[in-house]
Amino acid sequence: MKHINKNYKIIVFKDIINNKYFLCKSTLKTKLKIKIKNKYYPLYKMEISKYSHPFYTGNIKQKKNTGRIEKFNIKYKNNINFK
Repeated sequence: MKHINKNYKIIVFKDIINNKYFLCKSTLKTKLKIKIKNKYYPLYKMEISKYSHPFYTGNIKQKKNTGRIEKFNIKYKNNINFK
């Protein structure tokens, strides 16, 4: 299959947080290169990818939702004397 853009090639996208990478076709221009299986590919370093972003990894922390009354009771529990 021929592409209109001649710069369309396989590029390695590398997550710099956990050093995982994946290959994808793109028109990005980069001066960095990486050797994978005895072949050199252009390298693009990323700070966040599907390997390190909490939404994709399932490491999202859930906040415990408490109501206004529960928060008040917890905060002033020792200051209120019920008779």
